[in-house]
Amino acid sequence: MITGELKNKIDGLWDVFAAGGLVNPLEVIEQITYLMFIHDLDDADNKNAKESAMLGLPFKSIFADEVKIGERTIEGGQLKWSVFHDFPAQRMYTVVQEWVFPFIKTLHADKNSAYSKYMDDAIFKLPTPLLLSKVVDALDDIYAKMAEIKDADIRGDVYEYLLSKISQSGRNGQFRTPRHIIRMMVELMQPQPDDIICDPACGTSGFLVNAGEYLKEEHKEDIFFDKKKKDHYMNHMFFGYDMDRTMLRIGAMNMMTHGVESPYIEYRDSLSEQNMDKDKFSLILANPPFKGSLDADVVSGDLLKVCKTKKTELLFLALFLRMLKIGGRCACIVPDGVLFGSSTAHKSIRKEIIENHRLEAVISMPSGVFKPYAGVSTGILIFTKTNHGGTDNVWFYDMTADGFSLDDKRTAIAENDIPDIIERFHNRDKETDRQRTDKSFFVPKQEIVDNDYDLSINKYKKVEHVAVEYPSTQEIMAKIEEIEAEIAVEMDTLKKLLEK
Repeated sequence: MITGELKNKIDGLWDVFAAGGLVNPLEVIEQITYLMFIHDLDDADNKNAKESAMLGLPFKSIFADEVKIGERTIEGGQLKWSVFHDFPAQRMYTVVQEWVFPFIKTLHADKNSAYSKYMDDAIFKLPTPLLLSKVVDALDDIYAKMAEIKDADIRGDVYEYLLSKISQSGRNGQFRTPRHIIRMMVELMQPQPDDIICDPACGTSGFLVNAGEYLKEEHKEDIFFDKKKKDHYMNHMFFGYDMDRTMLRIGAMNMMTHGVESPYIEYRDSLSEQNMDKDKFSLILANPPFKGSLDADVVSGDLLKVCKTKKTELLFLALFLRMLKIGGRCACIVPDGVLFGSSTAHKSIRKEIIENHRLEAVISMPSGVFKPYAGVSTGILIFTKTNHGGTDNVWFYDMTADGFSLDDKRTAIAENDIPDIIERFHNRDKETDRQRTDKSFFVPKQEIVDNDYDLSINKYKKVEHVAVEYPSTQEIMAKIEEIEAEIAVEMDTLKKLLEK
């Protein structure tokens, strides 16, 4: 979470836009995103140059030589943030508006790429040179502060804080997934270099970005020293769908900034007939919207066969099962109601996962995880598509702390179950002797079936009752008499004072 001086600097940047006449949060975040992207392009280009030099690989900067912008040909170095941010306000404005912005819109050679699709209608909206100069200075201050903090996740945290300011982000039941929860889910699933990864409700591509970062950390040599695997990583591994073009644009830029050249990020209603994906993905990571219900007429018929309902959280589970390959895995966030809801639709989707596939884990999360944006109680379901069952013992974990306070402030605290969750999940063979009073334990499939496929951890967790020793009745009566005597003495004293 962003706090202190950095938070004040970001709030100050927002105020600069307001003073300059840009007050629509969606427009502001778009403009900040473009400028952050331009800044990051410069950083990423410098980093790639250094890495290539270390590895002895050839490298050509995207700013190298001359760049053709419209009818003009200019020296590419002028387009670098580190160069133009020192220009006088009027010259900087001309360079950014007339050269840099058209340059980033045509940066990707593949006109069918996600980046090209969602940059086509991007518009530079900063109205004056003075506003651009102030915004660039404010962003320089923010990046300098981020560099001081030296936290690997700080850029993502800054971006998430900016996104939290979009008042419209709550429509359709959407809310931001905290980065540390995304990272936990990625580490639980451990993406592999040959995976095909999808988030059917991708928003700003947080799950895809984190999966990509995990692969770079854990499988860098496998991916980047193998031409075929590198091509897969860059062009065929990551898929994301959403119904918000602004989010898609931000998501595409987010992925490209993180080094993925051509993610397949597309405008699509995942639950509709428009989405034909079936048996396609080996890994799904998602936090689908829980907006309650929708018009059944727009929902794909084959999803309704699995789960006849209008509730999006149930339909998305049916969708994940359809989209996964046999052996494909899924980690998704669901509202608590999915785990214990008593309607026919709730029971049928739980039965489908448990009986026809392999349910592996249910992680219960505290309700404060999504504050201050939402106070909903949620859990994480982890399952594998088999089409022939396989559920044996289901691993439950009762998460009570995620490293932050569970109030609206979400300040950092010492208590954090996440490292324990990851460690225990990957060593479940050592969990067999755990008791129902522990934070994690196994529940046999038959017991879940006998409980109407209820997946609420409270149904199976046992609370340890500690016997409390109380004083005898005689002791309590004696204490009461003693107190009454003290009261009588005080009353007498009070009466004497009043009589004077």
